[in-house]
Amino acid sequence: MISLASFEEVRPGNPIDLLEELVSANDWAFDRPSDVELAIQVKGRWVDYHLWTVWDEATKGMSFACHFDFRVPDTKRRQAQELVALFNERLWLGHFDHSAEDGSVLFRHTTPLRGTAGVSVEQLEDLVDTAVSECERFYPALQLVVWGGQSSAEALAAALMETVGEA
Repeated sequence: MISLASFEEVRPGNPIDLLEELVSANDWAFDRPSDVELAIQVKGRWVDYHLWTVWDEATKGMSFACHFDFRVPDTKRRQAQELVALFNERLWLGHFDHSAEDGSVLFRHTTPLRGTAGVSVEQLEDLVDTAVSECERFYPALQLVVWGGQSSAEALAAALMETVGEA
């Protein structure tokens, strides 16, 4: 039997360095408050999205969050939480969180990299693209629930509706 101890441990580098290169190449505004954190601003169709990434060396995990400036009023929190749950059922990667404390909504995903050679540019592109595109889909539905008075199911149906052709 082969012992795992005989294999050299793969140690991925800090993926924040590579993500910073990707962000710079796209001319997105960003701030690097530390070696393990990167804050990015991406202009979306509806609003600007604020992406926050943290690398945890101890767990070899990269935590990624995307949020937008929107607070759900107390009177609509139950409907917003229902919408978040309905959206999460349909997500393949990541999930939305709704903060009971301040009413904010964000998309989150953590990528474990232990045992890998590190993260690829393509993985980072997919991570950013998925976060922004899911927020782009979710934002109008949240508006419909909070300000349009629609039910979570109606807002979800509108958000998931595929358009055909051009107007």
